[in-house]
Amino acid sequence: MMADSSNGPASFLTQANALLRKNLTFQKRNLRTTVGLVAFPVFLCLLLVLIQTVVNKELFKSESRCGCTCIDKTGDGTCETVCGFEYSTLDQSGRCPFTSPAKWPALLQVPGPKYRAVRTHLFPFMDLPDESCKTTGSCPASILLTGSNRSLGEGASTSYLSLSLYFILLILFLYSGSDTGTRFVNFLEPAFFSDHPIYILQPQCTPNSTFFTPIQIASLTMQQEVTCVQGLHLWRDNSSVVNDELFKGYRQGNEEKKINEIIAAYDFLNSNENTFNVSIWYNSTYKNDTRSNPLGFLRVPRSVNVASNAYLQFLRGAGVQMLVDFVKEMPKHETEIRLDFSSVLGALFYSWVVLLLFPVILTSLVYEKQRNLRIMMKMHGLGDGPYWMISYAYFLSLSLIYILCFVVFGSVIGKILSTELFCIRSSGFTDFIFIFLGTGLKFFTLNSYSIQFVFYFTYLNLQISLAFLAATVFSNVKTATVLGYIGVFGSGLLGAFLFQSFIEDTSFSRNWIIVMEIFPGFSLYRMLYELGQYSFTGNYMGTEGMRWKDFSDRTNGMREVLIIIVVEWVIVFPVAYFCDQVMSSGSGVRKHPLFFFRHFQKKSLPSFRRPSLQRQGSKVVLQMEKPDVFQEREHVEQLLLEPGNSHAIICDNLKKVYPGKDGNPQKYAVKGLSLALPRGECFGMLGPNGSGKTSSINMVIGLTTPTSGTAFIQGLDIHTDMDRIYSSMGVCPQHDLLWESLTGREHLLFYGRLKNLKGASLTQAVEESLKSVNLFHGGVGDKQAGKYSGGMKRRLSVAISLIGDPKVVFMDEPSTGLDPASRNNLWNVVKHAKQNRAIILTTHSMEEAEVLCDRLGVFVNGSFQCIGNPKELKARYGGSYVFTITTSSSHEEEVENLVRRLSPNANKIYHLSGTQKFELPKEEIRIADVFGAVENAKSKFTIHAWALADTTLEDVFIKVTREAFEVCSSSS
Repeated sequence: MMADSSNGPASFLTQANALLRKNLTFQKRNLRTTVGLVAFPVFLCLLLVLIQTVVNKELFKSESRCGCTCIDKTGDGTCETVCGFEYSTLDQSGRCPFTSPAKWPALLQVPGPKYRAVRTHLFPFMDLPDESCKTTGSCPASILLTGSNRSLGEGASTSYLSLSLYFILLILFLYSGSDTGTRFVNFLEPAFFSDHPIYILQPQCTPNSTFFTPIQIASLTMQQEVTCVQGLHLWRDNSSVVNDELFKGYRQGNEEKKINEIIAAYDFLNSNENTFNVSIWYNSTYKNDTRSNPLGFLRVPRSVNVASNAYLQFLRGAGVQMLVDFVKEMPKHETEIRLDFSSVLGALFYSWVVLLLFPVILTSLVYEKQRNLRIMMKMHGLGDGPYWMISYAYFLSLSLIYILCFVVFGSVIGKILSTELFCIRSSGFTDFIFIFLGTGLKFFTLNSYSIQFVFYFTYLNLQISLAFLAATVFSNVKTATVLGYIGVFGSGLLGAFLFQSFIEDTSFSRNWIIVMEIFPGFSLYRMLYELGQYSFTGNYMGTEGMRWKDFSDRTNGMREVLIIIVVEWVIVFPVAYFCDQVMSSGSGVRKHPLFFFRHFQKKSLPSFRRPSLQRQGSKVVLQMEKPDVFQEREHVEQLLLEPGNSHAIICDNLKKVYPGKDGNPQKYAVKGLSLALPRGECFGMLGPNGSGKTSSINMVIGLTTPTSGTAFIQGLDIHTDMDRIYSSMGVCPQHDLLWESLTGREHLLFYGRLKNLKGASLTQAVEESLKSVNLFHGGVGDKQAGKYSGGMKRRLSVAISLIGDPKVVFMDEPSTGLDPASRNNLWNVVKHAKQNRAIILTTHSMEEAEVLCDRLGVFVNGSFQCIGNPKELKARYGGSYVFTITTSSSHEEEVENLVRRLSPNANKIYHLSGTQKFELPKEEIRIADVFGAVENAKSKFTIHAWALADTTLEDVFIKVTREAFEVCSSSS
């Protein structure tokens, strides 16, 4: 069983509380950044309002307003300014008030000459004209008729095709047509302000049937071209034939050869003397798309009037008809050009604002991963559950505050901004387009706030889940930041210039739209686009924007978007957690893809597993190890067979192999590490750089996965029970893993709470830790860690590893960068701490190893070369004295002869410019003989300096390392 700390492992809520407090403190330290983030959309709105104010000021000039003139009404020479439609230029007239709008004729929608129906292989009807008429522009315009009463149907064409040309000219505004498109409103009929003629339909047209007639528009007199067009009334057997002909002739892209249009089609069904029942097909080819022009009108009244007249003439005779005198727009007030930039940007602008949170969350997650801060928290007991819950809630709260500020401020501005219609002139000749762009920030006020809340809330949750998922892929903050912002702006631009065109194309498959909305950026864009369309229409019509009842309208796609966002949220979040566990290195050792099944398995293994037969079969190779190393391996194997041993750390044949790359062989970082540590022992790992010391510790603490072998901490396997091991483990990593903006005290409070310290116990433990590492006095503990020196950060890392009474502590070069006084103080802390816990310590300081460690192991080329306490190692590898003597270069040979007389087996280990160093076997000499020989030599030549020293731990280290490298070189 695992021996718990005095306080026991921290509960889920305790860990969550610790992380929440740390995040809030961290947020407090970075308040400026948070305020800047939240205020960013507010700043953009203010910038838009400022730009709009400047632009509106320019647009308010006289040339952009309704025309005015000065009239002398009294005859006294003084004039009075009068504004109105009649005083305006064509550019100004659209902004004038229309108290009594002009009367316009009810026109038919007549196809242009190159689009009129002709006989082709797709249209084999013999009553259609030959295709050659398109080259001369003389093709007639056709009307299709069908029904059960042919005489009634033919009356539909007779009602206007049998009229004489003279009579038609007299009633020009009643029986005419045009091939121009329609507009938003009908204050000005586009047919009379374009380069296209007005068409007059007749059974036959005489030569030179095109002429000009004057028309009066405001103060302008314009010459209108009028052209006669032959009209054909063509009978079809039934409505199916009509449908087929209309479908095949519908406008398809820009391929003019596929265009075969008709004026209208009538199915009089079962109409007779007692029943009037008719279906009318009308041509909507020239109508603006319903998305971009939801209020555009159709030239349908005249087509309906034709059917009504046909029925009246059928009943009462040719002299009876129902006249449509005119069509007329509703009156309106004077309008001005007001360009609302937020409306111009529309869904693109709003999508960028919402998506801006994604790279912020992503970089925060990747930062913790890159700096190993998350694994540091995990190694001190923070479970995945509390981490995900608090981090998710933290980012969600920040996102909601961000969006709330955006909506609230946008709503305030939306209530201030006025909503108006204005008119701009397009590039075409006298072609006026009434465009409503006054929606602006009314986007927020007109649409239901509950709908906005639901959509923002669900999408923000999806966005946070996507950030967690993306964080498993990235390991560098800069890369994540760049790609995150590319995703933000790329999604908005693709939505505005690609996806929106598909939405507005009514011929594009709605199913493919739904497929495209699976991409989160497009689903967000569709949501904002639809809200913008409803606010656009609502503001123009003086009605409300989107409400929940509008979800029944399948054309807006809001229901599908909401379902997609919710489903993706439900799917992406668990997938992100799964990828974090099995793919990401930021959360420690990667788990098996089927790790979740482990909770359903019965535990059949004892606390320690019996070594496998395959591993024991490698003993023949291991016999080459040094006796002390082999003895340690045997001791480990014996402990594994004992179910009730109390050793705190047992490493069983741990190996770490890195695969070869670019033609290089595999790298064996650790070659079968076996080690057992009881409580109360400090074990020191000595070795040159790159020998595998840090790799060994990283495997045991869960930072990297062993290639083979395992380790048991407090009886728990690092492969299966790492989460439980963390609750009783302390780690001082090789590099300081600290939050720059948190103080030393705040670090210790956070990690102390993770070790289940509370209240007075927590406060006392933090105070004692700060005092023990000399960070208490002078307010040093309350300074931000980013302002600490390297030595202060190192001492704080040691204090973090020891707080909360962990039973196992790993320290990787803890005294690096410390001055002698701080190092000596740190040694006292470690010596006091090792009394009731097991400590593994790596160091390059032989003095530190000799002072702190009960046992030492020299680790070279991935394996132990020797194991023992300092005295044993010096005795085993240091059975000689080191004799050092310095003379002039001319007496070097005499010095060497002197040493050979003292010890025939002496070994010269150093020689440079008169300074020589020899190893003298202790069994061959006496110290008194050395002193006597040196005194005798002084009388013969000058000796500058000499020394006789016993073997140090540094000598042992150098000797063992040299031998290991020599063996490695000879074997290779």
